[in-house]
Amino acid sequence: MKLVTFKLQFCVLFFSLMLVLSGCSTTSDSASPRQTVTLTDGWKFSKEVKGDAFAANFNDSSWEKVSVPHDWAIYGPFDKKWDMQKVAIVQNGEKEATEKTGRTGALPHIGTGWYRKTFTLPKFTEGKKALLVFEGAMSEPQVYLNGKKVGQWAYGYAYFYIDISKDLVAGENTLAVQLTNREYSSRWYPGAGLYRKVNIVVKNQESFEQWATYITTPTIASNAATVNIKTTASGSGIYLVTKILDATGREVASHKSDAVDQGFEQNLVVPEPKLWSPETPYLYTAVTQLYAGDVLKDEETIKFGIREIKYEPQKGFSLNGKITKFKGVCLHHDLGPLGAAVNKAALRRQLTILKDLGCNAIRSSHNMPSMEQLELADEMGFMFLAESFDEWAKPKVENGYHRFFEDYAEKDIVNLVRATRNHPCIVMWSSGNEVPDQYGAEGLTRAKFLQDVFHREDPTRPVTVGMDQVKQTMESGFGALLDVPGLNYRVHLYEDAYKAFPQGFILGSETASTVSSRGIYKFPVVQAKEKQYNDLQTSSYDLEACSWSNVPDEDFVLQDDKPWVIGEFVWTGFDYLGEPTPYDEKWPSRSSYFGMVDLAGIPKDRFYLYRSRWNTKDETLHILPHWNWEGREGQTTPVFVYTNYDSAELFVNGKSMGIQKKSKATPQNRYRLMWMDVKYEPGTLKVVAFDKNGKPVAEEEIHTAGKPHHLVLDPDRKTLTADGEDISFVTVSVVDEKGNPCPTATNQLNFKVSGAGTYRAACNGDATSLEIFHKPTMKLFSGKLVVLVQSGIESGDIQLEVTGNGLEKGMLNLTAKQ
Repeated sequence: MKLVTFKLQFCVLFFSLMLVLSGCSTTSDSASPRQTVTLTDGWKFSKEVKGDAFAANFNDSSWEKVSVPHDWAIYGPFDKKWDMQKVAIVQNGEKEATEKTGRTGALPHIGTGWYRKTFTLPKFTEGKKALLVFEGAMSEPQVYLNGKKVGQWAYGYAYFYIDISKDLVAGENTLAVQLTNREYSSRWYPGAGLYRKVNIVVKNQESFEQWATYITTPTIASNAATVNIKTTASGSGIYLVTKILDATGREVASHKSDAVDQGFEQNLVVPEPKLWSPETPYLYTAVTQLYAGDVLKDEETIKFGIREIKYEPQKGFSLNGKITKFKGVCLHHDLGPLGAAVNKAALRRQLTILKDLGCNAIRSSHNMPSMEQLELADEMGFMFLAESFDEWAKPKVENGYHRFFEDYAEKDIVNLVRATRNHPCIVMWSSGNEVPDQYGAEGLTRAKFLQDVFHREDPTRPVTVGMDQVKQTMESGFGALLDVPGLNYRVHLYEDAYKAFPQGFILGSETASTVSSRGIYKFPVVQAKEKQYNDLQTSSYDLEACSWSNVPDEDFVLQDDKPWVIGEFVWTGFDYLGEPTPYDEKWPSRSSYFGMVDLAGIPKDRFYLYRSRWNTKDETLHILPHWNWEGREGQTTPVFVYTNYDSAELFVNGKSMGIQKKSKATPQNRYRLMWMDVKYEPGTLKVVAFDKNGKPVAEEEIHTAGKPHHLVLDPDRKTLTADGEDISFVTVSVVDEKGNPCPTATNQLNFKVSGAGTYRAACNGDATSLEIFHKPTMKLFSGKLVVLVQSGIESGDIQLEVTGNGLEKGMLNLTAKQ
C-alpha cells in the first residue's frame, strides 16, 4: 500500500501599505518600505477599437468608464448566437455532435476587449522595483505600458506578474491591456475582461521575491508548534526579522537571522498553538522584515494557520489527528448576476450559506481560485481542493487550454502554488479534471510531470485528478500514480477502483450531478435520467440526474458505509452560468440545474437533503413540495421530508398520513421520509418529527396560499461598508394577506434604490430567463428573487423600493458606514 502523509498549514500572501491615489486604492503603512496599489477606478474599456489602443497618446475619451474587477459580458443580452457550439461532449457519453445553444451562458464573451488606465506612483523613484500583478485576466492578455509591450500570458485563470521597473516613469503612466476570448474555448461561462484584481507593487531593490515566502508547520504538539519559514530576497548582507502574532495581535514568537545573500530559513516555536480547522479557523500572522544594516528594506504580512493533514491507507484523511470526511461542493467561479467579476461580499454570502449547509470543503472547478475566495475560506473555515486545469495536451474544445499546455503548464502551476500555498484552507491540489489524456502512455507521463511540479513547489500536500475514465485508469496505471485517486461519478466502480489502486482510499472528487429547478415539481414522481419537459425545467423532488450521473443517496451510501471513501465534492454547491444540462440543445436555457442553491443564492429542496446529513449541530426539518396545486385536487401528490430525525408523522388538514421511518430498503428510504400516496387537498401540511425514543421533538407546517398580496424583503445584511464595492443581497418574496408564501407567483417587479447606494442587479434563479440582470425589473420565479444593493463611497442611509402590479410595495432601509 502507498502511504501518503502530508503535514502543513498556510494562508494569504498579500502585502500591506496604503496611500490614496486617483483611481487607485493602496495598502500602506507610512513606515513601510513597500507600496501596493490596487488599480480599481478610472479604467476605460472598449470592444470597438480603431487604431493603436496600446499607444500612450491614444484617444480613449469615448470609451466606457469602468471599475476593475470587471466582466464585460455579464451585461448581455442573452442570445444563443454568441458561442453556439456543435460538438459531441465525450465526458457525457455523446457519440455524435449536436448544436449546444447555452453551453457558455449565451452571453457576449467572445471577442477582443481593451482596457486602459492612466495613473501615477509618487513613491516610485529610480532604483526601485515595480511589479504589475494580475490575479486573473480573461483571457490571453497582452500588456502595454506607455506604448511598449511589457508582457503577455495565456491562461485566463492564472495569476502572473510582470517586472515593469524599467518601463515606469516618475509622472503619468498609461497601462493598456488587450484581452481576447475565442469561440469554442470553454465548456461553461468563463466571463470576460479584467475580472480579478490588478495590483502594482513598488519596493526596494533589496526585497522579497514575488510569492517566495513559504510557511509550514513541520512539528505540532499540544505545548508547542514549529513554524518553518523559507524565503528568498534580492540583496547582499541582508538579514531577516520575523515576528509571529496571534489572532489578538500579541507577539508569541520572534527570530532574527544572520546576514546572508538571498536565501533564508527560520524555525520559530509557537507555544500552546491553537490549531486551524473548519470548526476553529484560527489564524496567526507572520510579519517578515528584511533589513540591510539598520535599514528596513522590505516587509510582508502573511496570515497562516497551524494544522496537520494526513492521508493514510484504510484510515483516509485526518485533520489535526481526527479522521475527517470531506463534505464538499464544487464551485465554478461566476457569481451569478455579477458574472465572473470577483466580489468579496458575494463570496462571503456564498460561504455563509454553505456553512449553514454543514459543508466543510470546496473544490475550485475547474480553475484556479480567486485570492478573495481563499482568504474567506481561511477565515470562515473551509478546506480547499485547489484545481488547475480542465485540459492538458488533448483538447475538449477547439480553442481550449491544450493550445498552451506545453509552454505554460509548469509556469501556471508554479504561480498557483507559490501564490497560494500559505493558505491553511488548501489541503489538496488537483492537476486536472476529466482530461482526455487519461488514455495512453503520454497521459501517464503528463500526469507524473504535473504531479512532480506540485511536489517540487509544495511537498506538504497531495495531488489528485478528477477521473471519469475509471476503467482505463485502473488498467493503465494512471490512477495508481496519483497521491489521491479522484473518481468523478462512477459509483458502480468504487469497489473495483479501491481494489485496483494502491493508495488504500478513494475520493469522490465529483459526485451526484442531480438536477432540479427551485420550486418546480413534476408528476408522476419517479426516478429518471435525462428527463426533459416542455418548460425546460427539472423536478425538485431530487430524483432526476444525467445519463452519466446519479441522485445524492447513492453517494451517501458509499460515504457512510465505506471508511476508505474519504469524502465527496458534490456537483455543484451553486448553479452557474452555462452548461444547462439536460437542455444544452434547447433554447432558452442558459445556466445549470446542478446546484443545491440556485443562481440567485436561494436554497433548493436538495440543499436540505444534504443539510440533514452534513449539519450535525442544527435541526433540519423541511417539507416538499409546496402546497398550491389548483387543478390537482384528489390526485396523488407525494410528500417528502428531509430531516436529521429518523422518523416523522405527516398530517394533511389534521388527518394523519402515517409515520414514516428511515430504513435501508432503498438508498432513498435511508435518507428521506416519503409519503408516496398523499392526495392533494388545499389547506395545511404538517410534519411532526420524533427522536429515537419516539418522542415528538419538532414540527413544521406549510399552507396553501391565497392571492399574492404584498412583498417581504429580507436582506442578508442591513449595514454595509461604504467602499463602493459592498453588497446587500435582499431576498424578495410575495405572500398572501395572511403572510403565507405564494410559491407559484411570477409577478413582474420593479426596483428603485436611493440614498447612499445603487441598484446593482437582480436574479430569480430561473435557468430559462432571458431578462438582463442589471435592468431594474425582473419576474419572480417560484415566488422569489434576489435584489443586489451596492454601497457608494459615502456614509448614509440607503432605501430599496420594490413594486409590482396589484401588490403592496416593499420598502427596506439599509445603512452604509465608513
